[in-house]
Amino acid sequence: MAEETIKQETQSVPIPEDNEPNVVIITGMSGAGRTEAVHTFEDLGYFCIDNLPPELIMSIVSLANIPGQNEGSRKLAIACPIRTQYYYDQLVKELANLDAAGLSYRIVFLDSKDDALIARYKASRRLHPLSMDNHLSIAQAIARERELNKDLKKMADFYIDTSEISTKILRDRLRELYSSETKREGMSVVVYSFGFKHGAPVDADIVIDVRFLPNPFYIPEMRPLTGLDEPVHDFVMYNSETESFLAAWKNLLDVVMPGYVAEGKRHVAIGVGCTGGQHRSVVLAEQTANYLKDEGYNVTAYHRDIALADTEKVATK
Repeated sequence: MAEETIKQETQSVPIPEDNEPNVVIITGMSGAGRTEAVHTFEDLGYFCIDNLPPELIMSIVSLANIPGQNEGSRKLAIACPIRTQYYYDQLVKELANLDAAGLSYRIVFLDSKDDALIARYKASRRLHPLSMDNHLSIAQAIARERELNKDLKKMADFYIDTSEISTKILRDRLRELYSSETKREGMSVVVYSFGFKHGAPVDADIVIDVRFLPNPFYIPEMRPLTGLDEPVHDFVMYNSETESFLAAWKNLLDVVMPGYVAEGKRHVAIGVGCTGGQHRSVVLAEQTANYLKDEGYNVTAYHRDIALADTEKVATK
């Protein structure tokens, strides 16, 4: 598989230390991966708009509060196809307006060889945008678009040739360029406890059943407590069965989680289940989340059925 072609030209504004500009303009040849790039920036937390007429850029910047002082402000990624000379002229004007406003921006130009673009349009059975009104063949439309984009290509901060790369490699390259997160930090991991008697999870990528461990439920003073309470935590953690399980469980996570990262998976849900979702699963979901955090993952833990314990107590009185 060929490596990407990346070209960094002279920057019109300084690169921020975190390499995350206020505005990213995604442009280039139709069929070269612009929509996939938009999806990637969306995953990175950018407010994204596809196929925006260039003259609306500053209006969108204002509406999106970029930059802003409140918690609602976000970075902006805009896909701007240049299919007429008017659009190119308008884009140049809007870039000057961004400069005048003191906003940092980057231009990502996505390109591909003509034969690759023709093959993609043939496979998708879509018309090239310039074919619709101008009655051009695919090859003629590509040639026309390339001519319209030749100056913009020279202005680009980053140039990526997608002719022989997968969408995964494109996503990885954009994350490397525009995110300070590591690959592990960029993958959202949710670890949650649950009770099998309340229904098995349908959204988990991994489900682990810990009902084989000693159950605090059968100790009267622990029955009303949860795995967030110290007595239950100590009961579950300080026994040989749990120690053996955790050693094997961590070994499994050490194999599976890096594999998910390498695959480019953006979200992983891990369900830890016991009978009621109150004691053992809560303790071990917390242990799992803490372990993965220490390994550099972006982890959230929650306990799906822990609140049902109080409801059941009231119902039995």
